[in-house]
Amino acid sequence: MEKKVIVFATGNQHKVEEVSQILGENYEIKSLKDINCFDDIPETGDTFEENALQKAQYLHEKFGMNCLAEDSGLVVDGLNGEPGIYSARYAGAQRNDEDNLQKVLKELGDNPTRSARYKSVIALIIDGKNHFFEGTVEGEILKEKVGNGGFGYDPIFQPKGYDISFGQMDASEKNKISHRGEAVKKMVDFLNRSY
Repeated sequence: MEKKVIVFATGNQHKVEEVSQILGENYEIKSLKDINCFDDIPETGDTFEENALQKAQYLHEKFGMNCLAEDSGLVVDGLNGEPGIYSARYAGAQRNDEDNLQKVLKELGDNPTRSARYKSVIALIIDGKNHFFEGTVEGEILKEKVGNGGFGYDPIFQPKGYDISFGQMDASEKNKISHRGEAVKKMVDFLNRSY
């Protein structure tokens, strides 16, 4: 079977690797760099769904390829849902993981409400049709960084039922329970059933 090529609307190589690993060998995931797209793709929606679809539509209209876009973030109950859709740039436009993570810790302070979830929404445009897949993982925000693995807020996020942070998990363990992993699995099930 010929591999189906899907362009992932991201410049984040971690995300490309994570999704490729879950999708398996029937699909080839290309990044924006792989197709020489260095555009600043707009993200002006008010929800993860709107942002994901906006990015996927931009790529589909410009390149006419099957594509997927994902918008995800950390939703912290003690911060009224922040950083939410602003997770990547919570501490400023420089999009620095460490600054973002430190801002969450600072804003949360000693707040006892530390429940949080990672949420991921994938918009897939394949053969001209739009499809959405969502994943969430519940957990809590630790008081300090634990572990150096993963990226983003992983070292301060401890998933429910675990006594280690995402930053302490290896990629395959994290993919089994992560928000993105769940959304990608739903997408894979759909692709396997439909194609």
